[in-house]
Amino acid sequence: MQNDCACNCGCNKTDDPRFAELKTFIDSVKEVKGNTMAVLQEAQHIFGYLPLEVQRYISEETGVSMAELYGIATFYSQFAITPRGKHHVGICLGTACYVKGAQKVLDKVLQELDVNVGGTTPDSLFTVDATRCLGCCGLAPVMMIDDDVYANLDDTDVIPGILEKYRG
Repeated sequence: MQNDCACNCGCNKTDDPRFAELKTFIDSVKEVKGNTMAVLQEAQHIFGYLPLEVQRYISEETGVSMAELYGIATFYSQFAITPRGKHHVGICLGTACYVKGAQKVLDKVLQELDVNVGGTTPDSLFTVDATRCLGCCGLAPVMMIDDDVYANLDDTDVIPGILEKYRG
């Protein structure tokens, strides 16, 4: 199988339809000034994260340096450069949530999933992040799993049941 990658990273972009999808998007925004964030967001949507080979491809297609892309991808918390779990768990550690016991919620989730903050479970089902204000201060402490909000988590005994909903 021939490698068509100019960066010699070992990927074969012709066999992976995700690269074609990304190229179509890049071509559609090529003339838009300041399109780098949009391209990275689309790449993450397509690939699930931004591995170096995807960043190299974006660099080749857009002319944006690898250093700039990597800097953006590692600066903004919305981007991941390592594989993420199927479900994203975010525990708010903003002031209101923290004061109302968010650390206990975070500790319970980490214990239940046996991961560290920022980690992904071995089965790639969950990635856990400590976040800042989710905008639900009146419902503190708050946890989000994907787009679902779980509020008033004063009783951490409910957390195993919540997580179980996402295992099936």
